[in-house]
Amino acid sequence: MKLLAPIIPRNELAEWSRKAHLAGQKIAFTNGCFDLIHFGHIESFREATESGAKLIVAINSDSSVSKLKGPSRPLMPELDRASLLASLRYVDAVTIFPEPTPLETILLIKPDILVKGDEYADEDIVGASEVRSWGGTIHRVPMRHGRSTSSLINKIKRLS
Repeated sequence: MKLLAPIIPRNELAEWSRKAHLAGQKIAFTNGCFDLIHFGHIESFREATESGAKLIVAINSDSSVSKLKGPSRPLMPELDRASLLASLRYVDAVTIFPEPTPLETILLIKPDILVKGDEYADEDIVGASEVRSWGGTIHRVPMRHGRSTSSLINKIKRLS
């Protein structure tokens, strides 16, 4: 049985990544608010690890989510979101970043695979050019129609 994945503080990310790379492991990276975990997220995590890569999920801090999504978000505090993600079988590590984008976190980790949904155009994927510069790849996961946090929130609002 897999234990909880670690929630890695920012100041330990570079060392975690270095150790994984020295052990010959590839690192896949994805990020988001992950306010409500849904099937689309799980499928994206599964796809990210199909190549055998270790998956690190970076989540926006509470203040970052509020700035991006508005004052009613996040729905769950960052440590709850991080712990929930850390309990998933496909996730090998979780980290929290305070900036509006994960670029600084990507630069610390230097992932081999950057995973984003295919709703993003290549030029809109933060960190894509940097990941390619060190030989990494971008993996775009097909969106699952109707499987988004926004659609879930809207459905809950309609039902209440």
